[in-house]
Amino acid sequence: MSEKIYFNTSNKFSFKRSLIGATTNLHYILAPSHAKKTARKLLLTPVRTEAKNAEPKGLAKAEVVGRDGVLKTYSLGSGPTWVLTHGWSGTASQFYPLMEHIAKQGFTALAYDHPAHGGSDGVHGHIPAFVNGLEAILDSADEVVGLVGHSMGTASALECKHAKLENKPLLLIAPVLDYLDNLFGSVARSGYSMKLFEAVVGEVEEQFNYPIQSVDPYGKLALRSSRTIIVHDEKDKFTKFSVSQRAANEMEKVNLVATQGQGHGRVMKCQEVFESFDNLI
Repeated sequence: MSEKIYFNTSNKFSFKRSLIGATTNLHYILAPSHAKKTARKLLLTPVRTEAKNAEPKGLAKAEVVGRDGVLKTYSLGSGPTWVLTHGWSGTASQFYPLMEHIAKQGFTALAYDHPAHGGSDGVHGHIPAFVNGLEAILDSADEVVGLVGHSMGTASALECKHAKLENKPLLLIAPVLDYLDNLFGSVARSGYSMKLFEAVVGEVEEQFNYPIQSVDPYGKLALRSSRTIIVHDEKDKFTKFSVSQRAANEMEKVNLVATQGQGHGRVMKCQEVFESFDNLI
């Protein structure tokens, strides 16, 4: 599914949205099992996008087995490891420019495709799958010294309780800190049946024993003792700059670097990101 649903911030009235709401509600009433199956396919299936950047010279590809199957990994450089985790409908290739920068600074940059993304196995994507995938990568990595996340990858990184991330610096790019408000608000604005969406969420909760209401990236960021730098574009259309700004104002260990004209995706390879990484090391 496109980020346009999960990160939709428009409040404008739309007849099309009203029609979607009526249709999906009726579908759920008349054929609940089929409606939930259809909703899983629509709401939990990310778009497998093509590589965003050319492969850097020396890129090493490998595989790690996670709960949802094989995860494709991509590493560059040598030395202590920085793990890079992408967002919804993204791929590790979005990080290639930053990986080159990290490698030049004397580190190993280790990126991977989340379950159901890029070249990795899996059909459905959601926070439990993202967290499980990250944990598998961390299990396989040596000497992890920090993490870079983008968009939904930032939420799963903050939710992850793996010991290798304790007291490690974070570079969060266009983060989703208000995950629940963003998720439920965006689906509601799309017009999709909230009853049907909540039923699908309930199935995921039961399958992974992962209560959705426990997801609180903002609160978990506030509890971290290590440094965090957020790089966020002021006009980001998919995640709220104002929430990142509030985090930087309220949390002593969090600094915000604001960009302009970089949007939600281009920001991943802007100069401010490279400079923020250098600041963290």
